[in-house]
Amino acid sequence: RAAVPDVPFQMLLRGANAVGYTSYPDNVVFEFCRLAQQHGMDVFRIFDSVNYLENMRLGIDAVGTAGGVVEAAVCYTGDVACPRRGRYGLDYYLDYARALRGLGIHVLAIKDMAGLLTPAAAHLLVSALRAEHPDLPLHVHTHDTAGTGVASMLAAARAGADVVDCATDALAGTTSQPALGAVVASAAAAGMDTGIDLGEITAVNEYWEECRGLYGPFESGQKSGSADVYVHEMPGGQYTNLLFQSSQLGLSGQWGHVKKAYAVANRLLGDIIKVTPSSKVAGDLAQFIVANNLTEEQVLAEAETLSFPNSVIEYFQGYLGIPPYGFPEPLRTKILKGRKIEGTNLMTFEGRPGAELPPYDFDRQGAALRDQYGDDNIREVDAMSAALYPAVFDDFQAHRATFGSLGALDTRTFLTGMRIGQELTVQLETGKSLVIKLLGVGVPDDDGHVDLQFELNGQTRMVHITDRSVGTTGSARPQALPDVAGSVGAPMPGVVLETKVSKGDTVAAGDPLLVLSAMKMETVVASPVDGKVVNVSATAGDQLNAGDLVVEIDEHL
Repeated sequence: RAAVPDVPFQMLLRGANAVGYTSYPDNVVFEFCRLAQQHGMDVFRIFDSVNYLENMRLGIDAVGTAGGVVEAAVCYTGDVACPRRGRYGLDYYLDYARALRGLGIHVLAIKDMAGLLTPAAAHLLVSALRAEHPDLPLHVHTHDTAGTGVASMLAAARAGADVVDCATDALAGTTSQPALGAVVASAAAAGMDTGIDLGEITAVNEYWEECRGLYGPFESGQKSGSADVYVHEMPGGQYTNLLFQSSQLGLSGQWGHVKKAYAVANRLLGDIIKVTPSSKVAGDLAQFIVANNLTEEQVLAEAETLSFPNSVIEYFQGYLGIPPYGFPEPLRTKILKGRKIEGTNLMTFEGRPGAELPPYDFDRQGAALRDQYGDDNIREVDAMSAALYPAVFDDFQAHRATFGSLGALDTRTFLTGMRIGQELTVQLETGKSLVIKLLGVGVPDDDGHVDLQFELNGQTRMVHITDRSVGTTGSARPQALPDVAGSVGAPMPGVVLETKVSKGDTVAAGDPLLVLSAMKMETVVASPVDGKVVNVSATAGDQLNAGDLVVEIDEHL
């Protein structure tokens, strides 16, 4: 903000979900908006992942109270230009926009996260909104997954949109936004000159072309757009993430199946708006379906005994709010099967979840954080981070306690490490530098441990570390027996976060056995039967593969 004082900054706010994946107490959302505005944020693009108006109301009130510019977004799915598409027609979006306008917004946005807004749909929707709200600024956001982004943004501009989102050319296209240079040049040729100089765009783009190379290790490998987005409706921001997550979950080579399963998941969830965090629910369910080789019919028939990802369970409990057309039954009842929302006597939230959550005690939690990490390490923004992402914050503090601050490292070294023979100077502060030279890397042992030799300011040193890229040769885990109901296996690869039972415990069908985590997806493995626990084969921290035995239950005791 200090370096760029005269250009408005914009951020996304997920309504009552703030910048997280769940609902928070109301005072957390209000406090976050206050801090964000205080630290230089100007425009808040507020959206809700299922277009739930009460969640939007909370976000709009929080931003308004903080003094920010309120840009309310209509999340888009379906195809308003195709009457056969079903639920999400033009009237649905016009009604929702009217409701948002009634909440006192400053700007109206169309948020098309999957790139489903075809040129014809863009023209139809923007024209209708402009006719009904002639004095309200309209902002259109899309993704270029199918390759139609530039054409759609030009159609939106002709129909009366004031602002369209683009990405610098080096970072544009496919699941990103349409290319800025292409939109600027095409708009000028169509009599809609933006006044932006293509030469200046090129100069900025050259910087980003070089910068993108630094992040090559994180590229998804996607080479082109794909029109199958009109079938699976996966958001652009999720597409590449889910592609990587699927490979980490052992689903390499099954990306086509994951995309088809995403469409199945959407139908099972009730044909919903898919934007973070509702898109995560659909993605988690899709991967669960593929990992367990399930069909849509099997999910519906066996829902009472399947160990669904936590995000799916919480969606049906109403953690994200109420979708436009409600929850599908009887699937919702089967999945919840008497579960209670943790810390309450409720089976489901009946309205806005945050309204039923007690206020967050910032004073008490802040004092606890200062006691744990020290006064100098906990600022007001740190306490907010802990309120929003408690597990991530604890991991960050543990990482910082182990390695110190890594801000002095250059980006390339941080992301890819050093080469043998490379010498690196790290300036810790004025007049204080470290000169590091990597001398050699040993051969990993059976457990993946390796010795590193290096020089630190001319002194030779050695450290013993774990190379996580190397598999171990430890003994194989026993496998669950598929034909024995009480032989419970891991539904997918992941790390055990917590075991919920011990040997000798009596459990009922549906009781939690352990919590498994993989790539931001948590799954509570539930007991499929009534019985007595005779063996627990997994403990917290264990890395499991799909099918590994976790608990044995004798259902005859």
